[in-house]
Amino acid sequence: MKFYLETKDHTLTGESFKLLHDPVLDMLVTEPQPENLEKYYESEDYISHTDSKKSLVDKIYQTVKGYNLKSKLSLIDCYVSVEKTLLDVGAGTGDFLAVAKKCGWEVTGVEPNELARLKAKEKGVELLEDMNSLPAGQKFDVITLWHVLEHLPNLDEQISKLVGLLSDSGTLIVAVPNFKSYDAAYYKQFWAAFDVPRHLWHFSRNSVQRIFGNHGMKVVNIKPMMFDAFYVSLLSEKYKTGRQNFVKALWSGFKSNLFAFKSKEYSSLIYIIKRPNTGFKRF
Repeated sequence: MKFYLETKDHTLTGESFKLLHDPVLDMLVTEPQPENLEKYYESEDYISHTDSKKSLVDKIYQTVKGYNLKSKLSLIDCYVSVEKTLLDVGAGTGDFLAVAKKCGWEVTGVEPNELARLKAKEKGVELLEDMNSLPAGQKFDVITLWHVLEHLPNLDEQISKLVGLLSDSGTLIVAVPNFKSYDAAYYKQFWAAFDVPRHLWHFSRNSVQRIFGNHGMKVVNIKPMMFDAFYVSLLSEKYKTGRQNFVKALWSGFKSNLFAFKSKEYSSLIYIIKRPNTGFKRF
């Protein structure tokens, strides 16, 4: 693997990490990968584990999250079967599963962070600590990972587990940042979506198709997450300049989406993944 760039943990420790390019899979790998990752999540700034609305950035995040919940639900409804069984891996504080549950889905969630699990419980959603806690032989019609795959150690092992939990005609929905987006190229080592060392892997369109192809799966559709370009640019501006520049961030996010309209390299992408020859709806 070849050296790509050096960045640092802007959220918590300030430690430096290298990103190495794997030419076979066309992805970046964080190096080194700490054995104890838990300490890197012990921050009030790690907003996916909280429902914080303290700062303006928090409020923007929570507002966008509310909109995205409806979009996510509409997406999984495209793959409804009679059972309507849903597994959300990395469920955070349980908002997505709470909404899905109200709409008739039989929901199961996995979240390793104890504080996030407690917040989910307050919303009527019981989360498991890890996938090993799932009942033996249980299968799901839809499995979702919203900005989670990049956090999972032992990537091939984890994907094998996910594929094994999927029903024969089931659907995997995976959202991850795209290191080939305009905002990634513009902000370079300050790009917030690198988020080392919590993000162990940094995906491209090619890498997701190749990795899941190695597990007998096929990417049948790719959808953009257009709001991510603005939110990531907002954080990246802060990392780059030490202050929040909303005008520059909005402009960078707009340019990223504009360029992606032609290149399809959006800041974050949602991949719809199924077993070959099982049929799918394209929306």
